[in-house]
Amino acid sequence: MKTRILPAHTREESIRAADAAAKLLRDGEAVALPTETVYGLAADALNPAAVAKIFEAKERPRFDPLIVHLPGLSWLEQVAVITDETRAVLEQLIARFWPGPITLVLPRKEIIPDLIAAGLETVAVRMSAHPVFAETIREFGRPLAAPSANRFGRISPTTAEHVREELDGRISLIVDAGPTTHGIESTIVAIRSGELEILRRGAITEEALSEFGIVRAISSNAKLQAPGQLPSHYAPATELVLVNEPSNFVQPKNKRCGLLAWRATLPQFCEARALSERGDMPEAAANLFRILRELDHANLDLIIAEEVPNEGLGKTINDRLRRAAQR
Repeated sequence: MKTRILPAHTREESIRAADAAAKLLRDGEAVALPTETVYGLAADALNPAAVAKIFEAKERPRFDPLIVHLPGLSWLEQVAVITDETRAVLEQLIARFWPGPITLVLPRKEIIPDLIAAGLETVAVRMSAHPVFAETIREFGRPLAAPSANRFGRISPTTAEHVREELDGRISLIVDAGPTTHGIESTIVAIRSGELEILRRGAITEEALSEFGIVRAISSNAKLQAPGQLPSHYAPATELVLVNEPSNFVQPKNKRCGLLAWRATLPQFCEARALSERGDMPEAAANLFRILRELDHANLDLIIAEEVPNEGLGKTINDRLRRAAQR
């Protein structure tokens, strides 16, 4: 299969690319689209044969569920069950964060294929704020399944070139709208007994969610309930070690070691990148996967990653680094 890349940097290009993508989606193909978080690999969520192409291209195990993106709010109660217990808080979250980088886990309706839910009784739903994704899904007119557009377990893509590196020849189209804004996946939330349970940390922080009730983060050892919960994920091919103070790290002899630093690089590492020299956490989150990928391509034996301050988005960044360090 030959993979085309269509630009979507202007309004005219975006309309053409959305039309081309929607046509392929109607034909049951999987296409890579930009979202505000990372690039996603999209297919018709209501067509199991199309959804199967996502799993095939990504080499994703069938036990890992997918997020369903909605064309509009009118689709929410077509795919999910809204109970009296959850409706008030759900409507507040939607009013505040949709379209945007929050995914809500709700009981699913029969319209959602078993393959999407991976045997669970729930479905994870969101609405993307990216104009190209929004244009495409509007043109398509149905929900789209769209996990990150990379091979399973690998570093999430934040540019079209990253998608090409991962999936060239496996999918028919990549829509290139430039780098993503957040650079890190959506926050996944379930509403249980009046509390908000974070199933996966993401671009929306605990602090932002606390306005809407009691927030608790699920244990990393908990049963799989949503995408992105596996302990080993978002990982480079190069071994990665997470440390608190990289200046104290003793480098193994005859090993090429690179540094993924929070703010300041160190000269003793043969390759070094800083997430944000000015200590800006949104900038660090946006740079995380790109810099991880650069270091992964630098012919290193080991990547040393420095923990960032564990607050706000820093909790999300540290979560991704911990998962990348798992083997």
